Amino acid sequence: MSELAAYAVSDRSSRGRTVNEPTPAGRSEFERDRDRIIHSTAFRRLEYKTQVFVNHEGDLFRTRLTHSLEVAQIGRALARNLNLNEELVEAITLAHDLGHTPFGHAGQDALNACMKEYGGFEHNLQSLRVVDVLEERYAEFDGLNLCFETREGILKHCSLPHAKLLGEVGERFLNNLRPSLEAQVANLADEVAYNNHDVDDGLRSGLITLDQLCEITVFGRHMNLVKSLYPNLAERRLIHETVRRMIGTLVSDLIAQSKTNIAEITPTSLDDIHMAPMLIGFSPDIQQEQQELKQFLRIHLYQHYRVTRTTVKAKRILNELFHAFLETPRLLPPQYQLKAKLDKPRTIADYIAGMTDRYAILEHRRLFAVEEN
Repeated sequence: MSELAAYAVSDRSSRGRTVNEPTPAGRSEFERDRDRIIHSTAFRRLEYKTQVFVNHEGDLFRTRLTHSLEVAQIGRALARNLNLNEELVEAITLAHDLGHTPFGHAGQDALNACMKEYGGFEHNLQSLRVVDVLEERYAEFDGLNLCFETREGILKHCSLPHAKLLGEVGERFLNNLRPSLEAQVANLADEVAYNNHDVDDGLRSGLITLDQLCEITVFGRHMNLVKSLYPNLAERRLIHETVRRMIGTLVSDLIAQSKTNIAEITPTSLDDIHMAPMLIGFSPDIQQEQQELKQFLRIHLYQHYRVTRTTVKAKRILNELFHAFLETPRLLPPQYQLKAKLDKPRTIADYIAGMTDRYAILEHRRLFAVEEN
């Protein structure tokens, strides 16, 4: 790792862990965080959680796990070029989706509606809850006992009422402070990854077409370049070459614009970063192109009738599961029945949020399918 900038997060500047532990031997504090995340149960479950397409719809579509790995790779590249802490960025990016429900955003919306009277549900807060409370691996503490900076990076946004309940990790929302640059990098790496792999998956699925995407500035520009260089290239390779060049352009732009933003503020410490505006970002022209692409994906992919059909089914599955457990907690596995005595709705939300797509479908079938003789 290159020498860190004065305003980057280092082991020395970390605010530490909730439960004090001896310094790890042979690795940094943030490498320890990364390793704990990778070995967690919640991380393994991401293999069978939806990104856009439900897991059983095809073997080659992204899942939450492959998405998280792509985000980590992009994040580390950004951090390295900006002299930030790569290991912290990697830990944040690998953990950022740990709290996602089955069936992607449809599942989150359904569970949030079910939990409306009980404090709501938001996957960002759930990711923090996973690493702070729900993972049960260590003898001396619940959760993973991650460093403050990793936890802060996981919590990208938070309402003020929720922030008041989160202790020190919620303070920046109450005091209108910015997170570390490492956390900002992780957030933008997520955006780069999901926009571009949703293009790839959308084309693979046949729900969007090359003819449609040619009208989108950022895609059309890069595809025309690839065609000029390789006029006889097969379509699958044409798509890959186009998407990888798009990612390269976005990463290069983020690095250049962020360096400009940082130079204008001239921060000399992490405290300066907390007081400054958000510094990691795209140039105005690339930001406009990103917005155009996002709008296209929203209309033509996320709202496609085939995706909508899956969304409706997913919401119904989670809604029916939630209310069945709420009405009859004895349907829950024994360990959740014990927790439900303290907070039934939140325990049910934890159980459902932890499900993979296929487990949720199976659990729904167990409870609602009519057995044939």
